[in-house]
Amino acid sequence: MARRPSSISAASAITRAYQRGVKALTKATLRSGRRIAGQVQRAAAEQLKPPRGPGDWLAGAALGPGGARRYHLYRPPDVQAGERLPLLVMLHGCGQTGRDFAASTRMNLLAARERFFVLYPEQDRLAHPQGCWNWYDRRFGKADAEAATLMAAVDQACTLYLVDRERIAVAGLSAGAGMAALMATRYPARFKAVAMHSGVAPGAARSPATALGAMRGRHVPPMPATAVGKAMGAAAVFTTLPPLMVVHGDADLVVSARNALSAAEVWATATGASPGIERTVQRGKRHAMRVTEFKRKGRTFVMLCEVKGLGHAWSGGAPRLPFSDAAGPNASRLIWGFASKQFKALAAS
Repeated sequence: MARRPSSISAASAITRAYQRGVKALTKATLRSGRRIAGQVQRAAAEQLKPPRGPGDWLAGAALGPGGARRYHLYRPPDVQAGERLPLLVMLHGCGQTGRDFAASTRMNLLAARERFFVLYPEQDRLAHPQGCWNWYDRRFGKADAEAATLMAAVDQACTLYLVDRERIAVAGLSAGAGMAALMATRYPARFKAVAMHSGVAPGAARSPATALGAMRGRHVPPMPATAVGKAMGAAAVFTTLPPLMVVHGDADLVVSARNALSAAEVWATATGASPGIERTVQRGKRHAMRVTEFKRKGRTFVMLCEVKGLGHAWSGGAPRLPFSDAAGPNASRLIWGFASKQFKALAAS
């Protein structure tokens, strides 16, 4: 009998110690949760914050066969009533957001100076956990559904803002480059120019497995004219495809540089263009690039820019940002220069 009080006392002590431990653990968990929530809120706020520079950073969302996709539209300052401006659609790469892509490419600063809208659609992480566009999933229709959703975003921008529908171009990096090419082949009449930066050659993949092979340099041989339409899945080929610019680094370890020449050759075959003489261009201390133009009847339908020493990064992008190489030629200027030249050529014809 003398032992019961001590047993009860010991049990009570254990209970109190357990309760103190639970209380301490609960407090620590709450503190950690608040810290993580704060980090998430700050990251979300950073994404909503407009990139540096003049103009407006307008949020929106579009609904299509591939589901809903958010986007931001950059509007340059002082757009006059009734003034219709060109539109450049910019498709980010894997692991990026639209804002990341805007910061890396600094396209908004160029748009403010040259006066054009920039549309930055954003991949939903539920559609792809790494934020990649599903440009390759043609076998089960996912790629085409996503391209249609992106076209819904383009149409919405044209309806809500003063966009000149006759001056629209699309460009992308990596997975965004693949989706840009797909959009141009599925909707060739909607775009007057397309640019692929560090992307896989059109028609080189139709599934995740073949996409990985194409990224490593497999499945990208030159194609005969009879196979081009089928491989690209184009709504129309030959003279109806918009002109293409290809920018790719020869030191790219993510997407094989073999894709650059293959993309140019496939597009040239589809548009009936022939290659000219390769020339080397270098400005100051920037990476040199080899440039080849593919022409038909004096007009450039494909421009291939192979950048020496450039990895898997936006050439001439902002320094110290992921997927951006400040030492390369300015891809943003190159792409806009190419697109605006096509706009002028069509206006003059």
